[in-house]
Amino acid sequence: MFRGALFLAILLLLSGTLFYRSVEGWSWVDALYFSATTISTVGLGDLSPSTGIGKIFTVLYIFVGVGVFVALFAQFTKALLRDYGEEEQ
Repeated sequence: MFRGALFLAILLLLSGTLFYRSVEGWSWVDALYFSATTISTVGLGDLSPSTGIGKIFTVLYIFVGVGVFVALFAQFTKALLRDYGEEEQ
């Protein structure tokens, strides 16, 4: 389950980066940076989509991205707690 969530998270970052690179015309670094800050809900505001489709994509990207990253961190926490419990016994 952890690998699946990790795969989805990486896929999501890559798809966001590709989208912003092609639609907004941002550099690879800016597109990845915006994708990561958007999904993490940091949203610094130094970059923002200027096209209508970019804004709509961003709204959907936030809802999907936050869900995927919450699932990823939940699986990571579960694995850490399981490993910690095995050490205690």
